[in-house]
Amino acid sequence: MDFTDQQIERYARHIVLKELGGAGQQRLLGARVLIVGAGGLGSPLALYLAAAGVGTLGIVDDDVVALSNLQRQILHRGKDIGRPKTERAAEAVAALNPDVTVRIHTLRLGAGNVGALIADYDVIADGSDNFATRYLLADAAYLGQKTLVSAAIGQFEGQLSTYRARADNDAPCYRCAFPEAPPAGSTRSCAEDGVIGALAGVMGSLQALEVIKEVTGIGESMAGRLLIYEARSCRFRTLRLKKDPACRLCGAKASIRDLSAHAA
Repeated sequence: MDFTDQQIERYARHIVLKELGGAGQQRLLGARVLIVGAGGLGSPLALYLAAAGVGTLGIVDDDVVALSNLQRQILHRGKDIGRPKTERAAEAVAALNPDVTVRIHTLRLGAGNVGALIADYDVIADGSDNFATRYLLADAAYLGQKTLVSAAIGQFEGQLSTYRARADNDAPCYRCAFPEAPPAGSTRSCAEDGVIGALAGVMGSLQALEVIKEVTGIGESMAGRLLIYEARSCRFRTLRLKKDPACRLCGAKASIRDLSAHAA
């Protein structure tokens, strides 16, 4: 694929990077990435992936913009209150980079639609805000043999990892790190406990970088590692993750064979 003159200028700072270069930029332009959640994490994630020239971005969200979102969800504006987040996200991406094709999925993910949805994409980026969606995506990504880049935030802390688990490798899956969701009612939402807005920018930007690395093959993958960021002290630490032989999803005696466990 040849670059146009405009693309050479637009992506010049990528093309001159010897680790990425023209070949890496071509991979980005040919990539298909699904972003789940057009909120705090999904906002910087969508904008930076669009700016990088990811050729196709799918954006999943079933919510509408609310005034309380604007403290951290930088995709949206005051005039967008009441509009579907996916529509506003598509407009922002189109305004930033016309090279990017945006597919909006204004729906709630469930066991009945997630498998078919992720099948059209190369990398899945989870920016959701609830455990039910995180586990559903993690299970679907493993069963569908898709790479999952997952991030989460709460109050002053963020987490990030990449999951490349396959039946034929020793990489850990999401359930190796987090075997089960917390019991219902044992955790509180951002609406209840709060979250510092700029934290979403930090973690969403890091998540975008990891997606770019997975698409282009540059650098060291976060697979097998969990990054934890504490904003008040500005400290990062990294934990090693290992495959759990007893994991319900990817272990030798896995009990999760399909997504029926997530059915309503």
